[in-house]
Amino acid sequence: MVGDLGPGSEEGGLPKLDRPFYETELYRLQVELVKMQYWIKHVGYRLILVFEGRDAAGKGGTIKRITEPMNPRGCRVVALGTPSDQQNSQWYFQRYVEHFPSAGEIVLFDRSWYNRAGVEKVMGFCSPEQVDEFMLSCPEFERMLVRSGITLIKYWFSVSDEEQEARFQSRLNDPARRWKLSPMDLESRDRWVDFSRAKDEMFARTNIPEAPWFTVEADDKRRARLNCIRHLLSKVPYEDMTPKAVKLPPRRTEGTYKRPPLNEQFFVPNNYT
Repeated sequence: MVGDLGPGSEEGGLPKLDRPFYETELYRLQVELVKMQYWIKHVGYRLILVFEGRDAAGKGGTIKRITEPMNPRGCRVVALGTPSDQQNSQWYFQRYVEHFPSAGEIVLFDRSWYNRAGVEKVMGFCSPEQVDEFMLSCPEFERMLVRSGITLIKYWFSVSDEEQEARFQSRLNDPARRWKLSPMDLESRDRWVDFSRAKDEMFARTNIPEAPWFTVEADDKRRARLNCIRHLLSKVPYEDMTPKAVKLPPRRTEGTYKRPPLNEQFFVPNNYT
């Protein structure tokens, strides 16, 4: 299987990344992400990031670490649900295009138009003719995006079957994370080989020079997050345009203001004394 780790492999046999090092490096990279966003806003850069991969491969966790330090006014996550009947009657790419970035914006797609080449194909939600049309149209569609001035970066998160199984079990055992495991995830669990074949064909037909696929080995979530963020930073030609720190002047005092009586207000109870 192209791009997927073999059973039981873990980043080429490397041990899981040490947490103190991970947290220190993550903070350093997140500072760089903030610098990148200042530059993107200043020059009117348009950036699309596509995150695809196996269920439970770690896409969501990486997206969270990328967006965590940034200003949400210029950085959006798009995670579309099942298309409506109206959307199904539209040009396939239409419902994605309306979420594309304006000047100075970053848009991260948590799954994307590649649903057609993956889950829709494997689960039978579209016809073979629709898949063939997608494979023909997608490279031209992405070339148009790049020619228009949008930077498109596509990531595939690769995880071994053993690690995916362990993550599924972890989600089942954690009530706070059980929502992450949908009936579709359970169905796709039984179609590992079918998804592998679909992914291999997708890579073969959509891995174009203008918008190549970048595989993130994701059996170790910490290492995957750092590698992905570092790679992203290397692909954007940003400069440090962080504004200088502002020195706060002394606060003005107004002697005429009196706070209303506290018993006229409702307070949230403090249950942690």
